[in-house]
Amino acid sequence: MTLVSVIVPNYNYAASLELCLRALLAQTHQPIELIVVDDGSTDDSAEVARRLGVRVIRTEENLGPAAARNLGAAHASGEILMFVDSDVAAYPDAVEVSVRLLAADPRLGVVSSVHDPEPLIRDSLVEEYRALQYHYWTVSSEGPVSFLFSALMAMPRRVFDEVGPFNPRLRETEEVDYGHRLTQRYEMLLTTAVRSRHDHDDKLLKLLRKLYRRGRARVPLYARRRRFARGFETSSRAGGSLAALAALAAAPLAVPFGAAGAGLAVLALVVSLVADLGMYRFVLRRRGWFFLLYFGAVHFVVNVTIAAGVAAGVVRWVCSARFRRLYDPDPVMRQAVT
Repeated sequence: MTLVSVIVPNYNYAASLELCLRALLAQTHQPIELIVVDDGSTDDSAEVARRLGVRVIRTEENLGPAAARNLGAAHASGEILMFVDSDVAAYPDAVEVSVRLLAADPRLGVVSSVHDPEPLIRDSLVEEYRALQYHYWTVSSEGPVSFLFSALMAMPRRVFDEVGPFNPRLRETEEVDYGHRLTQRYEMLLTTAVRSRHDHDDKLLKLLRKLYRRGRARVPLYARRRRFARGFETSSRAGGSLAALAALAAAPLAVPFGAAGAGLAVLALVVSLVADLGMYRFVLRRRGWFFLLYFGAVHFVVNVTIAAGVAAGVVRWVCSARFRRLYDPDPVMRQAVT
């Protein structure tokens, strides 16, 4: 049987780490080499892993998910590398299905999981919003993608060695960069055949800060590629976010311009809603009208935040040569690839 090295990067996720590791220990595929890379945690994450008999590699300081994945890969001996975030619980057959899919197609470099529409741990309505929104955006992107879904992904070791490690200088968008690099040589598959549950952010401000930073940090890469990634971040969804920001910006025009100003804001809002109409129908079927109203309000704020982050990224891209070079290969990483 194929040895699979499952690498779990972790930073202060003791609350979900046990659920993550128990799900991996219960996998139908064997043998598995399970490695937790505790990335400078200040909680009892390392003790949680050790209590379950899992090997732990600790860093002295927090290096970020890219560096943690690279460190785990450096200590792994499997033919297949599977990276699983510590806030994700895989279905029992996730490893087995991933190995089978990779073996069936040598052109396939990565297989990624689709998260369930229910969160791993129910903490808040915000988390339920995020689970539904993220599930719909991913499941509607199922198939070949160029946007790497790194929360649960499997890849042959030979592919990792050929493409090279994650860029350790990137802390927010290392998966977007890696997906861009990998799809120059291989295909990536996002599939509901590999399932998992994710402990999403349960605080709105925390989620908004993350989305703002990610939106801003994507600008240099998309400016270089001059096209959107295939899957998840589509031109339609980008337009919906920009329309939401335009609706907010146009709302004050109702004061000096009356109905004309208000009409402009309403038109922008309608465009934003139509951009994700399928998602709203999906939420309505699952949760009903009352939750849909809450969902729509939160998603409007999310769209505004994403668009604001992109706008800030454009300004920074124009003003900062260093920011424009954000996705230049790290010198150590370049040496590893060559």
